Amino acid sequence: MFSKTILRSSLYVLAPVLTMIFAFGCSSRSRSREAAYVSAPQAILRDQVANVYNKVGMVKNAERVEILDRDRRFARVRTSSGVEGWMEQRYLVSQKVYDQFEKMAQQSKDDPVQATAITRNDTNMHVSPGRDTDHLYQLSEGAKLSLLKRTTAEKNLPGAIPRRANGVNAAGNSAEHNGANDDTTNPPAAPMEDWWLVRDSQGRTGWVLGRMIDVDVPLDIAEYSEGQRMVAAYVLDQVQDGDKKVPEYLVLLTEPKDGMPYDFSQIRVFTWNVKRHRYETAYRERNLQGFLPITVAQENVGAQGTLPVFTLHVKDDKDNVSERKYSLNTPIVRRVYAPGEEPKPGPRKRARK
Repeated sequence: MFSKTILRSSLYVLAPVLTMIFAFGCSSRSRSREAAYVSAPQAILRDQVANVYNKVGMVKNAERVEILDRDRRFARVRTSSGVEGWMEQRYLVSQKVYDQFEKMAQQSKDDPVQATAITRNDTNMHVSPGRDTDHLYQLSEGAKLSLLKRTTAEKNLPGAIPRRANGVNAAGNSAEHNGANDDTTNPPAAPMEDWWLVRDSQGRTGWVLGRMIDVDVPLDIAEYSEGQRMVAAYVLDQVQDGDKKVPEYLVLLTEPKDGMPYDFSQIRVFTWNVKRHRYETAYRERNLQGFLPITVAQENVGAQGTLPVFTLHVKDDKDNVSERKYSLNTPIVRRVYAPGEEPKPGPRKRARK
C-alpha cells in the first residue's frame, strides 16, 4: 500500500516535467524544420552523403521542401509527398527569398507592360538586379515575358574584387597598390549592364539580365533600326489598307550598349502609306534622355477631335524630368501643350525696306 502511494505521488510530480520535456522536444523539432525552395531546374535526392549513393527522388524548380538536417555542402530535406533525401544546399533558397519574390509580384501586379520579349536561353529570375543576387525561378528558352521596368547594375566579372567608391577594394588594398590605377581618387568607372523587371505567363516576377532576352519588335519596322537598339514599340493607331488593318507605331530607340543612364534617346513614329503600301517615318526626335513608362491613349485634342496621343518622360538640361505629350493625326505628329505650357513666340523679324 505504501509503495503504491509513493509511486502515485512520484508520477504526480514527474508528469508536469515529462510534459514540458515532450513539448520542448516537439517545438525544437518544429523550429528546426525550416522551409526552403529549389532554385535549380531540378535536383536529385540521395540516400546518403557519399561518393556512392542511391537516388531516392527528384525535386523541381521552385518546389517547397523542409530542411531536416545539414552537413556542410548538403541538406537533408523532406518533400511535400514525404520523400526524404540529401541534396546540395546551393540549390536551395530560404523562405525569406521566396517571400521577397511574392512581395515583388504583388507590388508590380498593376504596373503597365512597356514591351514584350523572348528569352534567348534558359534564364534565372533574380530577386534584385545583379548576377550575384539570389535567384529562384528559371525561365526556359523561348519563354515570353512582359517587360515592366529597366535599370542598370554593376557587371561583376568572375574573380573580380568588388570595388568601393573611395578606390579601395574589398581586400583593403588601394588601386595604386594593385597597379590598376595611379589615381585612387578617380578610379575607372565600373562596367554596367542592363536588367529588366519582368513578368512571365504564370505571373512570376523578377529581374533578368537584359542581354538574355530579345525585345519583341514587329519585323516590318525592325529593319529601320539603323544600328540602334529598339527598346519598345507601341501601337498608336490602325489604318485601313484594302481588306486589312495595318498598325502604326511609336518606337523607342537607344544606343546599342548597356549601362546608359536613361531608357531611350530617340523616338520614331512609323505611319503607313496607303498608296505605296509601306511604312514611313512620320516623326523623329533625337538626343533625348527619356525614361519609362510610356503612356498611349485616345484623347480629345480640340478642333482635331479624338486622336491617339502618347506621353514621354524626358529629362531637361536642368536634370528635371517632365512629361511631353504628342498627338498623331496620320501622318502628322504634333506636340500637345498643357495650358500655360505653350512655347513663347520668338522675336519678330524686322522686314527689309
